[in-house]
Formats: sequence, structure tokens, C-alpha cells
Amino acid sequence: MLTKDMSIKIPGEIKRALKIPEKELGARLRLELAVHLYEEWLLSFGKAAEFSEMSRLTFAEVLSKRQIVRHYTEEDLEEDIAFAEKAGEKDGRQ
Repeated sequence: MLTKDMSIKIPGEIKRALKIPEKELGARLRLELAVHLYEEWLLSFGKAAEFSEMSRLTFAEVLSKRQIVRHYTEEDLEEDIAFAEKAGEKDGRQ
């Protein structure tokens, strides 16, 4: 499967208006977008955590602090099963 990266241009005036330090800007905007897309059911939990570049545990903590209820879909279950199987293979369990 081919993937294509996408970038968003943020005008300098908007960047200056954001109350986010320059060095934190990229990570913070990725997190904010990931949280919003998850909250709107546009990304699964696993994909939103991946997009935010956080571990699932850390992303879950962010959602909890923001009082965002965790959705649990069939796709989430499949991702969790695949994750557990992969972890089991690394530990030598199957």
C-alpha cells in the first residue's frame, strides 16, 4: 500500500497567535488533531495514538484528563488483539 504524507501550512500570524512554544508546536498540534479526530469518531483509538506519536497508555491518559470517553469499536478490538499477539511473540508466548 502506498502512503502519502501531508503537510498543513500555518500562516506566521496564526503561529504567533498560538500560545504554544515553537519547539512544542508540531507535537501539540498533532495531539490536538488526534484527540479531536478520535472524539468525533473519525480515527480509532490506536490510529489516534499513533498519529499523536504517543503510546496508547499516554494517549489514554490524555483522554482521561480531558474527560473524553473512550470509544471501543470492533476495529479497536482487532487492533488490541493484534497488539497483544505481537507482544506475545516478542515475549516468546503464543
